[in-house]
Amino acid sequence: MKNTYLFNEFNPVSSKEWKQQIQMELKGADYTNTLVWQSLEGIAVKPFYHVDDYEYLEVPVSKNDYKICQTIFVDDPAIANELALKMLEKGADAIQFIVKHSFDIDVLLQGFDALKQQPNISFKTQFLSTEFSFNILDYFKENPLIIQQDIIGHLVETGNWFSDEKKDFKTLNELVTKYPNRQIIQVAASVYQNAGANIVQQIAYSLAHASEYLNAFGDVMSGIQFEFAIGSNYFFEIAKLRAFRYLWQQITAEYAKEIPVTITAKPGNRNKTLYDYNVNMLRTTSEYMSAVLGGADVITTSAYDSIFKKSNYFSNRIARNQLLILREENGFENAQSFVKGSYYIETLTLEFAKKSLELFKEIEKSGGFLENLKLGLIQRKIKEAAQKEQALFDTGEIALLGTNTYPNPDDKMKDEMELYPFLKVNKKQTTIQPILSKRLAEKTEQERLSQE
Repeated sequence: MKNTYLFNEFNPVSSKEWKQQIQMELKGADYTNTLVWQSLEGIAVKPFYHVDDYEYLEVPVSKNDYKICQTIFVDDPAIANELALKMLEKGADAIQFIVKHSFDIDVLLQGFDALKQQPNISFKTQFLSTEFSFNILDYFKENPLIIQQDIIGHLVETGNWFSDEKKDFKTLNELVTKYPNRQIIQVAASVYQNAGANIVQQIAYSLAHASEYLNAFGDVMSGIQFEFAIGSNYFFEIAKLRAFRYLWQQITAEYAKEIPVTITAKPGNRNKTLYDYNVNMLRTTSEYMSAVLGGADVITTSAYDSIFKKSNYFSNRIARNQLLILREENGFENAQSFVKGSYYIETLTLEFAKKSLELFKEIEKSGGFLENLKLGLIQRKIKEAAQKEQALFDTGEIALLGTNTYPNPDDKMKDEMELYPFLKVNKKQTTIQPILSKRLAEKTEQERLSQE
């Protein structure tokens, strides 16, 4: 059958002609004021994008499909082992163990050898110990295990080093030097999004954060991991991950050494709500989609009730199935390059890359990320961005369904809370001002709780 093309009979329409037609339809209203809006990052978003104005970057694409990762806090190794095996049996590809203290590794991983396909296993340690890390890394000589250690991230979130700056860098250097072919360093970039940083700041601060590690360990590092939190601005979040991957390639090229990056993404907390919490399932689904299309290597699940409820089987199953359905039923398998050629997303990627690189260079010129943290400059900039976003939520310009839009007055939550869902301020003395995560809906929710 001869090929026919549906649009061949129509003449192409230029960008200029489209704009003229739109201007006519506006009947005298100003095009820019009516249809062009400014994002929180200062990007002018147009009503349409056209090949005439099309510029794009050659963004590297992850070679493998994304891994579905679930998180387990290791308190009792036997219980954690049982949970992990069930999660892997039900479709998870990877397990992230959150570790607060040393434990019996044989108990934790009993039965893993019998699995048909070996999962990706990572340990995010909330303490710094060469002995523990050596034991773990020696145990997993063949498995693609990852130790996720971020001494700067610990400083960012708590305001203090594990010991002090010199000792922490020395300990991390021992790990990286002894295991040069293992991924050990992680940049916990999620804290910036959860604290209210805009997308340009998230990318630039993540790169500057990592630059401190490159300067210290660049000669021996064989790879690095980044953990990003994903927000609800669907197309922007896709472009965020793409712009970051492009800039990482450009920056590491300056070191004359290829340093592979693993991007882990998970839904952020900034837009999650206590009331009408089932809506969080819709939010996380959109965020999973952004992570897949943005090219994340690993996507960590986030339960819809995690901000106020302890980890439980039902909500963990729902979170895992959201990603399984996207992959198995919605055609999101190997979807890393699906957005390539989209004029809108490619333009956003370019804009984010330009602005983020400019901010990154400013940080490097002013002494680097740690120096800016010690001076409180990073904290101040994030606070300013967070306040700007909070003001938009408070006036209803940013809508969270069930909270500041169409709230259900009969929804009661006081007796449902198993965890404290609000910002916790630790009054102990710190080396620097920490960067704290805070959700947009917290003030509104606290007012409602007080009236129950």
